Amino acid sequence: MKQKTLIVMAAVALLAAACAGKKPVETPAETTAAAVPATADSGAQSAGVATVDTSTASTSQGALGPDGPLGSQRVIYFDFDSSEIRSEYIDVIAAHGRFLAANANMRVRLEGHTDERGSREYNIGLGEQRAQTVKRALALQGVGDAQIATVSYGEERPAAAGSDENAYSKNRRVEIVYIN
Repeated sequence: MKQKTLIVMAAVALLAAACAGKKPVETPAETTAAAVPATADSGAQSAGVATVDTSTASTSQGALGPDGPLGSQRVIYFDFDSSEIRSEYIDVIAAHGRFLAANANMRVRLEGHTDERGSREYNIGLGEQRAQTVKRALALQGVGDAQIATVSYGEERPAAAGSDENAYSKNRRVEIVYIN
């Protein structure tokens, strides 16, 4: 598992070197944000968190985050019992990384989630590992440590109800939330 993580991180580093033009952060500090209550997707703002309908919004219309199809993807999904970034999400993370590196005033909260399998403590830890993995990938893109906060909700905020593989696969995720 560590070998795959190293390969993915090397690929992200190569993308960062080719695209960012900024020196990557070498030793990101671990930052954990306090949990902020979730809001319904009503477009309202609460506690400094902007709820954005990414299907129709763009940065020119005031939405937070990068333009384009990669920038509108705000969820990174993971395999069972894994915190390794799947190859299909490397370009998504790179797009967010480039945007954040170019906009030092922007901040994100990386919310780690798991499915319901495993103990509460294990799932909180796994959700944090997933959020930290995405944080390290963003840092390799030149994103400042102060721009990224992480939080783990474990199994507490499922995206899909149910106890089947379809629901489980939707719940194993990190959500990228842009904050003001």
